[in-house]
Amino acid sequence: MAITLTQLRSFLAVVRTGSVTSAAEELVVTQPSISAAVRALTREVGTSLLERDGRGIRPTPAGKAFAPYATDIIGLLDRGQAAAVEASGIAASGLRIAAVTTAAESFVPVLLKRYASRNHDVDLTLAVGNRNRVLDLLLRREADIAFVGRPPSGGRDGRIKSQTVRPNELVLAGAPDHPLAKKSSVAAAELNGSRWLLREQGSGTRTANEDYIAANGLTVSTLTLGSNGAIKQAVKSGLGISFLARDSVAGELEGGSLAIIPLTNIPPGRPWHVMRSSVGPKSDVVSDFFDFAVAEAHTPAG
Repeated sequence: MAITLTQLRSFLAVVRTGSVTSAAEELVVTQPSISAAVRALTREVGTSLLERDGRGIRPTPAGKAFAPYATDIIGLLDRGQAAAVEASGIAASGLRIAAVTTAAESFVPVLLKRYASRNHDVDLTLAVGNRNRVLDLLLRREADIAFVGRPPSGGRDGRIKSQTVRPNELVLAGAPDHPLAKKSSVAAAELNGSRWLLREQGSGTRTANEDYIAANGLTVSTLTLGSNGAIKQAVKSGLGISFLARDSVAGELEGGSLAIIPLTNIPPGRPWHVMRSSVGPKSDVVSDFFDFAVAEAHTPAG
């Protein structure tokens, strides 16, 4: 006996979904086939990989340790198949890019346009999400390249190569008629009682706002909105304030529909990073785009 792809895919589906039923639905197979595959994998590995968690299922410590290796095996085989098809000339080279929302709404589209104009034979796709989602796509090898403001600590156990590509300055944005926007400088304490507009959980921008509020001991109310666009519109209307990347509000600041509240202790921005997997062989197009991004992303997006 040996570990099979069916066993690995079944195990990872249970880890992702938290149940055999959901895993079966995701893979479009029966529940007994999922259970049988996981039992067979457990025998091959030699230790329990999953355990009950209330009504759901979660990985054991051994399962957590094993899951990244299973993910890399599946991802490498899928990417290898794609590379073979591309090399045969049946399909064009493909590059799957993922970017956090702020990057996708500012400099990344310009970068893709520049790359596409020099590489007409490469099919580019862009997935957009919050930081957690983008990192998940990269680690699951559903993206070849990713752009985030804060890479995972330790490169997620050495599985990710990351390189700084561009500054990411934060500004505290308010409506043009916000009283604090008319001052020459604003101390953190003056923000007590403000309403802060936050992105959803998993967003790096949300983390930056929450870190500042906590670090300065502010008492504020918060409102969660689902996108940068929604936050910008809410700030314009005077509903609240929020730290946003200068890249993402450059047009609004220039046009006067948003204003900067001039804090005396603005938090440092987290530079933008480009990332790729450091596990397994790298296709020429992934290596080429990674190097291109490092060389070109610093150029203004306008």
